[in-house]
Amino acid sequence: MTQIKKDLLEVIENTMIPEVEGYLEDLHTIIEKKEQTDETMEEVRDIESFLVELQNIIYAVNEDKIDDEQATEVYGKIMKMIEKHEHDEEEH
Repeated sequence: MTQIKKDLLEVIENTMIPEVEGYLEDLHTIIEKKEQTDETMEEVRDIESFLVELQNIIYAVNEDKIDDEQATEVYGKIMKMIEKHEHDEEEH
């Protein structure tokens, strides 16, 4: 496995999935407290979809169904997403 694919797997498994699962738990807590809005429910659907996409990327890498160019592109998008999230947190 190439380094970019290892890096992609590492950032998905150790950063993205734990972050997404944590956020999903927060949304489920809101729902359990019966404080949800239509936006909350939409957000849950979106986040669950995103989690499935991340799992599909892991599968594609492990099954060698993604090439280095695709892995580089996805890795770049994920890193931009992480940077934006960190920047947004700094502003709050």
